[in-house]
Amino acid sequence: MSAEKNIMRPRGFQGARREPSEFEEKVVEVQRISRVVKGGRRIRFRALVVIGNRKGKVGMGVAKANDVSDAVRKAVSIAKKHIIEIPIIDGTIPYAITLNKGSVTLMLKPASTGTSIVAGGSIRIVAELAGITDILAKSLGSSNKINNVTTAIAALDSFRSEYVDQIRKMAEKKSLASTQSKKASEQPAAVESVKTEPSPAEKPEKKEAPKKAARTKGTLKKNS
Repeated sequence: MSAEKNIMRPRGFQGARREPSEFEEKVVEVQRISRVVKGGRRIRFRALVVIGNRKGKVGMGVAKANDVSDAVRKAVSIAKKHIIEIPIIDGTIPYAITLNKGSVTLMLKPASTGTSIVAGGSIRIVAELAGITDILAKSLGSSNKINNVTTAIAALDSFRSEYVDQIRKMAEKKSLASTQSKKASEQPAAVESVKTEPSPAEKPEKKEAPKKAARTKGTLKKNS
């Protein structure tokens, strides 16, 4: 038995090593679905997976299989084939956008630094894996996670490049001006030498010279 094991698995064999992927994977939803066929029901699993590198790339995939792990693996391979790039400026999206797709109405707005991601569960996952740190999102209509994720990715992929370039240039100018003002404030201000007269209390008191006796010309007046 040991000889068979040595033949099947030689010494030093560690199995197939999986190469680290640049994309992070998150399973958004797994559902059990059934279909009526001849002889009974056919039960399968459907997985919704979102992948992203947190640097502006994100994608989604939906797949079905007889096992959950197989469904997730298929969804990941589908998502890698549908990767989109998102323009991110200062941790947020360039400008506000509203998209109507099917039964979902999605509104996305840029937010200032420190606002964080204000969005629902499925849209939050898309924003996090895309690398967005500050955004305001509101979804109206359907609560289906597949519809919401599909609409969110379609909205993030609909930014126009000419507008994005203009906003990026404005942001660069603003950041450059802020850094220059910060450097100017850190430098010590030059103190101008101004001559000021001392106050009356600070002036030194002058000593008065003793008065000399006045000399009288002529003779003294006689007593009457």
